[in-house]
Parts: sequence; C-alpha cells; structure tokens
Amino acid sequence: MRTQEGKHFFLLFLLFLMLSSLCDCHPHFALPKNSRSNDTERKASHVAAEVAGYTDVAKQIIDLAVFGAAQNRSYRRLADFTDTIGNRVSGSHNLEMAIKYMYTAMTQDGLDVHLEPVKIPHWVRGEESAQMIVPRAKSFAILGLGSSVGTPPEGIEAEVLVVESFLELRRRASEAVGKIVVFNQPFVSYGLTVVYRAYGASEAAKVGAVASLIRSITPFSINSPHTGWQDYQDGVKRIPTACITVEDAELMWRFAQRGQKIVVRLMMGAKTLPDADSFNTVAEIKGWQHPEQVVLLSGHLDSWDVGQGAMDDGGGAMISWEALSLIKDLGLRPRRTLRAVLWTGEEQGGVGAQQYYNLHKVNMSNFDLVMESDLGTFTPLGLQFTGSDAARKVMEEVVKLLAPINTTKLETHGEGTDISPWMQAGVPGASLHVADSRYFWFHHSEGDTMTVQDPQEMNLCSALWAVVAYVVADLQDMLQR
Repeated sequence: MRTQEGKHFFLLFLLFLMLSSLCDCHPHFALPKNSRSNDTERKASHVAAEVAGYTDVAKQIIDLAVFGAAQNRSYRRLADFTDTIGNRVSGSHNLEMAIKYMYTAMTQDGLDVHLEPVKIPHWVRGEESAQMIVPRAKSFAILGLGSSVGTPPEGIEAEVLVVESFLELRRRASEAVGKIVVFNQPFVSYGLTVVYRAYGASEAAKVGAVASLIRSITPFSINSPHTGWQDYQDGVKRIPTACITVEDAELMWRFAQRGQKIVVRLMMGAKTLPDADSFNTVAEIKGWQHPEQVVLLSGHLDSWDVGQGAMDDGGGAMISWEALSLIKDLGLRPRRTLRAVLWTGEEQGGVGAQQYYNLHKVNMSNFDLVMESDLGTFTPLGLQFTGSDAARKVMEEVVKLLAPINTTKLETHGEGTDISPWMQAGVPGASLHVADSRYFWFHHSEGDTMTVQDPQEMNLCSALWAVVAYVVADLQDMLQR
C-alpha cells in the first residue's frame, strides 16, 4: 500500500508542476500550520542553550562577589565614599567633590573613565524653621522642598487650614485665602502620594494660600521630615513650601478637628541660583567584538542635602562600579562594551540623564540594554524588565543563572528616572527589585546613612548586577526591540 500511495502522490505532483507551468505564477507551497511555532521553539531552544553556557561564568562572578576576595567590597567603597564626602545635592561643592572622588577611584581600579559635562539646577536650602504659636508653642521639624522660594526675611505668620486631599482643598477654597495650607494626606503608596509634595504648593496658591506645609511622604516616622523636589505650575504664584513630620501633620489635624485655631510662623531662606556645571561620570570595559554596542548599568551620584545619600543612591552607584570590577577581576571581556554611568542631577528630575540621552540618542540602535538601580540595595528579589516578547524570553533565561543566590524571578516594568527616556524610545530596560519595604522610611531624610546598608545584601546585588550585565553584553545577538 505505501508503494502505491507513493506512485499516486508522484503522479499528482507532476500534474501540479505541468499546470503551474501554464501560468505566469510560480508554484508555492503552504507550510504546515505549526512550522512557525516550531521555528520559534527552535530559536528559544538555541537561546536557552547559549545562555546556559554561561552557568560556570555566572557562578564565578557570584562566588567572587559573595564569598571571595570581593566580599563586602561594594559596602566598604560606599562607606568610604559617603563618610568622606557626605550628602551631595545638585549644584553643591560636595557633589563636585563626589564626582572627582569617583573619577579617581574608578581610574585607579583600572577602568576606562571619562566625564561628560552637563548643566544642573542649583537650589540652596538656607536657614529654615517653623513654630506653632497657637494653640500652644511648639517647634516643628521641617525640610524645605527643592525649588521652593523663601519667605520674606521676617517670615510668614498665618493661621492654618488643614486638609487631607486636593478635593477637600477645593471644597474649602474660600477658607484658604491668606492662610498656610497643611496637607495631612494619608500615605497610600509613594507613587500615589508624592503628588502632594510635587504639586501641593501650586494647588494651595491657586486658592489664595500664602504657604504650604506637606506631610512627609513616608509610611513610617520617628518625627523625621522627608524632603524632595516640587514643581511650581506655570502662571501660578510661587509660595514657600516645606515638608513636616507625620506626627506634626496629625497633631494639627487633631487640633483642627476640635475646632481649635492654629497659627504657625514659617521662615525659609531658600533660593535658586543659576544652573551649575556638573558631569555624568562614565566608566567602561570596552567590548572585544562590538565596542560600539553598549550595555549600560547605572545609579545616580547626587543626593539630597540631608543624611549621607547612602541608600539613595550611593548603593546603586556603587554596585554599578562593583559590577565592572568583578568582571575585570575575573579577566572577562564581553563582546559589547559595558558602561557604568553615575548620573548627576537625578533628584531634580533626571536632569543629567536627559542630557546624556539627548547627546547619545543618535546611536540608539547600539544600546542593547539600559539598567538602573535606584530603589535601594537591600536583599535582591529579582529583575524588573521592559522590552519585547523576544527580549523577555532571553532575559528569562539569563536570570536562571542567578539560581545560586535565589533571584531567578523576571518581573514586568523596568523602571528608573534616568533610563526612562531610553525605554520610552524602545530600548530594553531593567531595574533591580529589592526587599524595599523600609526604603521610604529613610528616603530623602537624615536617616539615609550607612546604618541602613548591609554588606551581605550589597554583595548579592552586585552579583546580580554583574551577571546580568556581562551575559547580555556577551551574547551572540543583541536583544530584539
């Protein structure tokens, strides 16, 4: 039967060719429905095998970072840096010193280092204070918000209106004229609650307020104010604005609920100076085959003018340097260039990073992956990733190499102020996801010091950062857009 069926098929095939020759068209054959899926599976299998080939290299990197000669090195580097320099607000002498420090340190580490000039905002806090005069005397712990104007030299003394939302403020707009508006908004999440810090001053000014005081954007407080950048809206009067502690915001809310009059005296010497000269600090290991193609890993070097800026974002900067050090120490050199960028002016809205993007976007097709660590370097839980489905499949294989440190989870939504322009333009992006439940306890406050950091956690973050960066930079193909 099989022989006869073969003859019949052959005769039918000849007849098909004869008929095809009578027309202008060329014969074409429909592929089986599952051929494309089979092709995809073959590609996936090839990628999985290629990435699995890095298992030993990944283990070497992890062993060096977590158990070997580099153990605790990123922590020591961060401690030396923050203890020596202190906090590093945009435009300050401390930030200048920090950039010089890192340029020298990474050069001495044997990396190819250069500086790229940018302009950044220069806001100065000045002397500041706040006291409640009525219903009783009490000093408030405050921190002026970035870009705020100052008060007149004699300060502002005014009655207080306490509200818990923008909606309540609009509903009570007639009561706000000539008053200091205190926002006692509950903390829901940083992303949802930070709008009060960002826009509270302008919203208060729209209804005639003379100043605004914002409950600090934090879920936990020990009478600690948390600063940050705020944005004045065009065409709206600029009024002084500062953050106060959770405790003081709730105290005034309770007084208001009892119907008691509250009077506060606010003094702020804040001012904005002309933009300052600064630099993004760049360190590289040049790729051996495609030096023009880049895997970028980053953290920001600037901080606020309180605490030490150890957590935000000294840790992210240090693990980005440490990743290159680990790869160099092992004598590894990937196909593509590994580039660590320590951003300047991040706290003012990614100012340094935006200028870097404007300068380098002409070479966008050569940027393989952009990475940012800016939510702490606590215990790593996984990698957040934004990219095409094809790129995601590759990254799912890459994170499997992190099994020795139990961080094989690939999550959605890579994030970071400094890499967002690249991701919005379609470049794959990744960010470090850590056990960050305590992050906003210390964020932008005097509590952001080396005491928050843990050397073993930084070892793990450094290992993850280095493995992902090296393997992606050394794969045969770039990640698909």
